[in-house]
Amino acid sequence: MENAKFFEDYEVGRARQTQARTITETDIVFHAGHSGDYFPHHVDVEFCKTQPFKRPIAHGTMTFAIGIGLTATEINPRAMSYGYERLRFPKPVYAGDTIRTAVTIKSKEVDHKRPGYGRVVETKEVTNQNGDTVMYVEHILIVEMRGRSA
Repeated sequence: MENAKFFEDYEVGRARQTQARTITETDIVFHAGHSGDYFPHHVDVEFCKTQPFKRPIAHGTMTFAIGIGLTATEINPRAMSYGYERLRFPKPVYAGDTIRTAVTIKSKEVDHKRPGYGRVVETKEVTNQNGDTVMYVEHILIVEMRGRSA
């Protein structure tokens, strides 16, 4: 498998960019329905007019789901997601915004609690069509080391 990378194959600083995706009003409404989050900042146009952002904003959880989903073009069967840290939404996402995600290998270290595995941290920075960062998170992977099963 082309993307089957061992821990040793990850290079700190290596980066890739995903394809773009435009967020729609339908995305926001569907996400409200799926999540049960009908907070007025997302679905009440008149309320939003009274707020600094002036129009409905996408849910952070939706931005996260779509921003991470965009990165799923590279699947590594030797890696497992351990979790996410430092999640931030510095700017809002609106219907009509087009987002994409930059993935950069931030660090890697041997995982002493799991013999034969290492931890890889990749940053995931979601930007809009203007280049503004709308989400930042660090994704932690547990990755098999070469020769683990030997």
